[in-house]
Amino acid sequence: MADVIARSQAQAFRADPAGPRYDLIELLFFAYRDFVQEADAVLERYGFGRAHHRVLHFVSRNPGLKVAELLTILKITKQSLGRVLRDLVEQGFVEANEGEHDRRQRLLRVTPRGEKLALELATLQTKRIETALAGAGPGAHDAAVKFLTAMINGEERDAVARLVANAS
Repeated sequence: MADVIARSQAQAFRADPAGPRYDLIELLFFAYRDFVQEADAVLERYGFGRAHHRVLHFVSRNPGLKVAELLTILKITKQSLGRVLRDLVEQGFVEANEGEHDRRQRLLRVTPRGEKLALELATLQTKRIETALAGAGPGAHDAAVKFLTAMINGEERDAVARLVANAS
């Protein structure tokens, strides 16, 4: 009986255009949970979490990234980044070098070990994405790009588009 009530409530929310989009909200939660699941298992072997993954991903995709730029991308505090970056540097996944023109700058690059881990994680997630796109049918990639881009705050879309395009 509880199943029937729960299903009818979910259908009612979807049918009410003024109501919350619980179907999409929950699908996003579940999709993200499963999207990171395999990567989380790999990261756990190193004692890393999702914050380490995000840092490793963006440093790998943007060699020479400034710490200040990474803070802007991730929207985290310098203190939070410091803990994660320290782990990645100490374990030999990322290196931080002085800027060529400004020694106060810290330019980040992945090491060969970091590149290998970043590629392993990206490959796992790409397989999941490819499977989902194949199941969604023709035009799914373009529709997904449009949807995800529209989910980004309007004032940040151009910057994100440049970041994604430059790293591709």
